[in-house]
Order: sequence, then C-alpha cells, then structure tokens
Amino acid sequence: MRVLLTGSSGWLGRFMAPMLRRAGHQVIGLDVAPGADTQVLGSVADRALVDRVFAEHGIEAVIHAGGLHKPDIVRYPAQTFIDVNVTGTLNLLECAAAAGHDRFVFTSTTSLMISQAIRDEGGDSAVWLDETSGPLAPRNIYGVTKLAAEGLCRIAHAEHGLATVVLRTSRFFPEDDDTHATPSGENLKANELLHRRLTVEDAARAHLRALERAPAIGHGVFVVSAPTPFSPADAAALKADAPGVIARLFPDAAALYAARGWTLPATIGRVYDAGLADRVLGFRCRTDFAVVLDALRTGDPLPFVHDPDYLPTKERGG
Repeated sequence: MRVLLTGSSGWLGRFMAPMLRRAGHQVIGLDVAPGADTQVLGSVADRALVDRVFAEHGIEAVIHAGGLHKPDIVRYPAQTFIDVNVTGTLNLLECAAAAGHDRFVFTSTTSLMISQAIRDEGGDSAVWLDETSGPLAPRNIYGVTKLAAEGLCRIAHAEHGLATVVLRTSRFFPEDDDTHATPSGENLKANELLHRRLTVEDAARAHLRALERAPAIGHGVFVVSAPTPFSPADAAALKADAPGVIARLFPDAAALYAARGWTLPATIGRVYDAGLADRVLGFRCRTDFAVVLDALRTGDPLPFVHDPDYLPTKERGG
C-alpha cells in the first residue's frame, strides 16, 4: 500500500518508515522538518497541503504519528496544539474518508489518561490503567488535544466506516525525563519498563500490526506498553514496597542493579496494562523488564536508547 506517514522525521517515524518498507509498503513521509524518509515538507494543519498530498501520491492508508508532544508545551501556545493535534487529525481523517480508505492508525498517548490526582499518586495503591479507565481528565493541553483527536477517529468510523485504530503509547522518548531527576537516564528508563514504557522499536511494530488489523477491528483504542509483570492484586504492595514486589518476581534484580549503581523504584503509583492489545491486536512488545535484566547479567547493550541530548528535528532546525 501507499502509506502516508506523518511525523516521518520524528523519533518514531525514523524507525517506522523502514519497517513499513520492509513489509512491502511504499512510504510517503510528511513532516514540518526534513528527514531521510520525508518527501513532503509541511504541516497536517494545512488542509490544502493535505489535499494535494492525497491527490498527487495516491495515498491508500494513513499512519498519523505526527503532532505536538508534552515537551512542546513550553515551546508552543495552546492554539498551535489545537491546530496541529486536532485540526490536523481532522484534515487527514476527512481526506482518508473521501478517498475511500479502509484503515487509519493514530498515535495517541497514555498521558491523556493521567489526571492531576493520578499524577499526584496520593492513594494507598497503585492505579491500574487500561482502556476502561475513566472518566478521563487530561491535565494539560497535550492530553486534551490527543483525547479530542481520538474522538474524531471514533466519529470517522461511525459516520464514514473508516477503520480507525488508536494506539495509546506509553513513554518511548530517548531524552531524559523533564520532571524526574532521581533516578535519571538509563536507570529511570529501565525502571519504567516495569509499568510505563516501551522501546521505540516496539512502538513502531505496534503501528505496523495496527495497520494490518484495522479493517478487521473497525474501531479500537489500545494501550501499548511493555507487558507489566504485575497484576492488579499487587497494587497496594507496589505503592508501599515496590522493591519487595520486584524481588518476589525477579530475585536477582536488586543485586544486578547494585552492581551497576542503580536503584529500584521505592514506590510505583500507576501501571499501564497492555493486555487488550495482546488479545485483540495480537501485539505484544518484545522488550520488557526481564530483557533489561538479561542484558545486565550478560553485559550486553541495554535494549533501549538513551540520548540525554536528544532534541526533536523540528527544534534543531529552529
């Protein structure tokens, strides 16, 4: 298929485009910044540009991975988030429906599931989060616009029969966290693979699987994260004594961490459950916390990318 990939110069896009080509698809990349897999420079908020791309390239399917993200809140006003994340998604959906497409994959975020109360983690138990969690009350303009875009995908399916698959991905950014200083870097990323992270490679694989399965699904929303080793029965213990729960499941984790000078999380306040994606999409992340521990045992490279100096392409270009 001729697949329009938005965000083709971004962190996810640079991994996804080669995967799509290896699967036999022709990729037409659209981004505001230049990149190896970007053929069209411009914004999804530009309806005339989107119309032209569909007409000139014979687009047959869309993976909409482009957009503004949480770190962009300090860079762009709220209206730009609405223009890009909401109006841009609507532009793509309307063009896809008009072209008679049968599939549309949208990159959303687990961030929209986190209210201020959940973020504050004031309860006695970890919050278990899956597709049934709610009511949803995003705490910033990023989450609000992503939730609105999810609604547009749902309406496109209901009104036009366009198969729309929404992937609420957890964290896969390579840079340091902009709110957590201790632990930081690789230690934090390793910890997060227990409950709120996946690798960028797994995120790309999930989109490819969603593209394949979309017509059979019709419309679906899926949390995509590394499979957690925990269960809802662990929620209270995770909040009170996360190292104890981890020791029960991974007896040598503490020693492996200590040898590297790392620390395990003292408490875990929320867990993303990606079980529905496993059952319905037939997708399960390849990299989880156990893979990290295997790398620590063998001395192999860690199975995720950490780049503290990473800056999005659109920002490097000014």
